[in-house]
Amino acid sequence: MTDSVLPGIALFNMTGKNAIITGGSKGLGYAMAAALASAGANTILVNRNETEGLEAAKQLEKDFGIKATAHAADVTQLGQMEEVAAKVNKAFGSVDVLINSAGINIRGAIDELTKDDFEKVMQVNVDGTWNACKAVTPYMKKQGRGSIINMASTLGLVGLANRTPYATSKGAVVQMTRALGLELAPFNITVNAICPGPFLTEMNIPIAGTEEAKKFIVGATAMARWGELKEIQGAALFLASDAGTYMVGSMLTVDGGWTAK
Repeated sequence: MTDSVLPGIALFNMTGKNAIITGGSKGLGYAMAAALASAGANTILVNRNETEGLEAAKQLEKDFGIKATAHAADVTQLGQMEEVAAKVNKAFGSVDVLINSAGINIRGAIDELTKDDFEKVMQVNVDGTWNACKAVTPYMKKQGRGSIINMASTLGLVGLANRTPYATSKGAVVQMTRALGLELAPFNITVNAICPGPFLTEMNIPIAGTEEAKKFIVGATAMARWGELKEIQGAALFLASDAGTYMVGSMLTVDGGWTAK
């Protein structure tokens, strides 16, 4: 076996790595945090509700025997995200992974939505992603390595009626990922995005039981069902670990075949 070919499983070992996950206390964020923790990564959960974050972090420590903590911060505030990055670097010694999972969705026809609705979605999904990326970049540059994973969406690649705020924001995240991937590749920092399809998260529970949603999910996905939270975990671990070090500016779709149809 040559030095350049390792046992495949070794590439996914994240022991000693430190990962910041925004929106990491529930839903897809927590599922991805658990995936990295199961591979040995220390996890730092960032969300507005500190109590909720600390409870989730305690569960990760219990389940996987890693170090986990939580910080209360608003991703729309650059200063707060810079403070989180500084605290993590000081306490853990490095910032190896960032997963931008914080996001919101406000649905509706354009003539029914307000400008405030549109701006709220953009502030969290676009500004929040950019703020977190900016906050961790100096530390990743200094250490000469890092992985940034943005949560885009299939709606960043294809359209859907009554989703102008969300689809616009995720299209922006797609392009942000490509541009930042090119910018940071010379520093051995990878920037990629996961584009989830319809997962049954808290964001989608309010519409999950409607006939329109049921018809759409069956019709849009080849799997004819909602995605399960565990089905996002492999993609996150791949991009965060040494298995994904040649991925730059890529959109990894985990959508049950939605964009293939």
